[in-house]
Amino acid sequence: MNEEPHPPAARAGHAPRAVRSDSDPDATALRRLLQAIFEHYGLDFRDYAYSSIKRRIMRCVAEEQSGTIANLQARALADTSVMERMLRILTVPVTAMFRDPGFFLALREHALPILRTYPFLRFWVAGCATGEEVYSLSILLHEEGLSERCRIYATDLSETALDQAKSGIFPLSVMQDYTRNYQNAGGRHVFSEYYTADNQFVAFRSYLRENVVFAAHNLAGDASFNEFNVIFCRNVMIYFNRSLQDRVHRLLHDSLAMFGYLGLGRSESVRFSACEHSYEAVAAKERLYRKIR
Repeated sequence: MNEEPHPPAARAGHAPRAVRSDSDPDATALRRLLQAIFEHYGLDFRDYAYSSIKRRIMRCVAEEQSGTIANLQARALADTSVMERMLRILTVPVTAMFRDPGFFLALREHALPILRTYPFLRFWVAGCATGEEVYSLSILLHEEGLSERCRIYATDLSETALDQAKSGIFPLSVMQDYTRNYQNAGGRHVFSEYYTADNQFVAFRSYLRENVVFAAHNLAGDASFNEFNVIFCRNVMIYFNRSLQDRVHRLLHDSLAMFGYLGLGRSESVRFSACEHSYEAVAAKERLYRKIR
């Protein structure tokens, strides 16, 4: 199997832009904070939806006991540990294994029979958070006999989330829900065969990570780094404003091979995006699309 290149760390350039709110007295301070984070750390939250990003920033203010957004900015620029704690709040790592089981069932039934005719496949799980979706995909590919000719790129902007994803360790308490999701997604084995467990945690089998590349990538600022047959960007763009959603849609479109598949979250769609007419719906309810132009 040929070794694939790793995603580059280079950032795509952007001109400064303003967080918009007509009457919010915190808007200026919030705009300055996000601009400072971008310039200092290269992390771009400037086009996240205003109400969502403000809510999370104010939670950071409270948890860091900084009192004001300006004080939070000073602390975040001076102390990388403060910025890392902020990232855990700003990146909203809410996920689950086989989340929306119907999506994985549609992928298994409608996309993989066609994809298995390819000699080699590249998958990109964009915004992979702590990795639950990565392991779900790896299990599905294993069951379909495709693992040996696939490479999964799992990216997120949080190094902490990526470290957890690399470990493959998750709480035992959620396995019952994950097992139910797996079964509803068309799982063909006993789910517990894929992990070992103690009283508190489970560790997923190491072979599920053998063809996975974990790497930092920020959808808000980084460029495309490869061409993919399948891209997952699920439940990520709901936190972006319309301008950033359009940019990410173009990035995904440019990164997807012709006749490749795009998977979005239940609350997301290609409709009304700049790339709407470049896709056909494979399973519209499950937000699985195929690039046709």
